[in-house]
Amino acid sequence: MNDIRADKKAVILVSGGMDSAVTIALAREQGYRVYALSVAYGQRHSSELEASARVARDLGAEVHKTVHVDLRSIGGSALTDDIGVPEQADDGIPVTYVPARNTIMLSIALGWAEVLGAREIWCGVNAVDYSGYPDCRPAFVESFQQLANVATKAGVEGLGLSVKAPLMAMSKADIAREGQRLGVDFATTVSCYQADEEGRACGRCDACRLRAQGFHDAGLPDPTRYR
Repeated sequence: MNDIRADKKAVILVSGGMDSAVTIALAREQGYRVYALSVAYGQRHSSELEASARVARDLGAEVHKTVHVDLRSIGGSALTDDIGVPEQADDGIPVTYVPARNTIMLSIALGWAEVLGAREIWCGVNAVDYSGYPDCRPAFVESFQQLANVATKAGVEGLGLSVKAPLMAMSKADIAREGQRLGVDFATTVSCYQADEEGRACGRCDACRLRAQGFHDAGLPDPTRYR
């Protein structure tokens, strides 16, 4: 691991899934002091938040913070409303898309980055093997970075803020292999949209299918605990 300078800070969004775990590991490999941020937004289960804490701790985050936002109060998603999680992929944007979720999460990360004096925000969004969410595309990340640099003291004063999505162009198999190289323990992560209280996956939702296919395509054993 590279030397870590006191001023090399990154705020990293951590969901508890495999993508954000690899994102932390990549930042650590590049010598960043990691400030891990999770958002309790009213999601269906707490297992992913518990996984977030494990991942942040095990991968050497300086701090792990969880911020609470009640997106369940507006609903509109199978993850925040009384809508069933589909077990077959639909055409178009699926009902598991949470309106404005990534915009809100990045906004909170932006605020914390300013407080910390961090110049970088990292997130694990991916536009290859993903569910088709509009806020997981390069155009969204690029646009948010532009916003960050006109909406903040750091941006106006010319210090600049960048939003990094290092997994954007990687397949799930690529991410699985990269995690293995970095020593990520994927058994501690939770990706399932409807995991039980013990973090065991359903094995049927879109997130489970993408994750399982990634390990299969990478030629790696799937460490996911299924119920």
